[in-house]
Amino acid sequence: MKNKILTFLGALLFAASAQAKLNVVATTSDLAAIAKEIGGDKITLATLAKPTEDPHFVDAKPSFISKLNRADMVIEGGAELEIGWLPALLDQSRNEKIVAGAPGHVNCAQGVPLLDVPATLDRSRGDIHAAGNPHFVISPSNGKIIAQTIAAALAENDPANADAYRANLKKFLAALDAKLAEWRQKLAPFKGRSVVAYHDSWPYFAREFGLKIELFLEPKPGIPPTPSHLAEVITKMKAEQVNVIIVDAYLNHRTAETVARETGATVVPVTQFPGGLKGTDGGYIELIDSLVNSLAAALAEKK
Repeated sequence: MKNKILTFLGALLFAASAQAKLNVVATTSDLAAIAKEIGGDKITLATLAKPTEDPHFVDAKPSFISKLNRADMVIEGGAELEIGWLPALLDQSRNEKIVAGAPGHVNCAQGVPLLDVPATLDRSRGDIHAAGNPHFVISPSNGKIIAQTIAAALAENDPANADAYRANLKKFLAALDAKLAEWRQKLAPFKGRSVVAYHDSWPYFAREFGLKIELFLEPKPGIPPTPSHLAEVITKMKAEQVNVIIVDAYLNHRTAETVARETGATVVPVTQFPGGLKGTDGGYIELIDSLVNSLAAALAEKK
């Protein structure tokens, strides 16, 4: 009788272990959206930064430490995107599974061809990053690389469900490829067109779709706009007939509206994070779709 009870309890423990989901924490909602596609119902998923926050300056809450302490995996963008707030949280979490270099620590910058890598570090040039521009997730081509990185990490940390992760990856990549062809076709008529951005966070998107984003409302990355710099931007916009301005949800839209009134430009609110704007709270593909449609509409209106 005793052996039967022990066997029954062992079976229950094994079943509970088999059904336990991998506990995953993502720093931002774009990474979480991709992880959700790959992890499916095999993982539990938490996101630290709000989609309306500047990812460089996230309001780190005590609850983040608790989430990281319980995590089997943490997924970060890397390339110094979260350097101002994540390392301290990881230290305080005291979770060896997710420290840098551990299998549970996923740096999504690995494998991504980074742009704007500085030859030398010169802080007089503004808020530059030694590894390169960290706003790479918004490029669908990079999204595919990130999905593969996440899938490999999930399979390594949860080998029992590796086949499910690989199947989800294959499905996601197929859907993304189909939409990428559609997006490129939609933006093809505007190849070579110039767009103004508030902050230099869109070079990967611009390269993906053949746009030029070389004018910025910030005089240098992370430096607030000055009247003299905005006057220069307005002059260049008029001379080069640039008439679309994109502004991330967490940045100052009033400055963009002021420039738009002087130039006749259209301001397009944008976000790189699902949930950052109304209508973008679906998945990663839905986010890019919303962005492409909004930008194409503005560019078509301002021929």
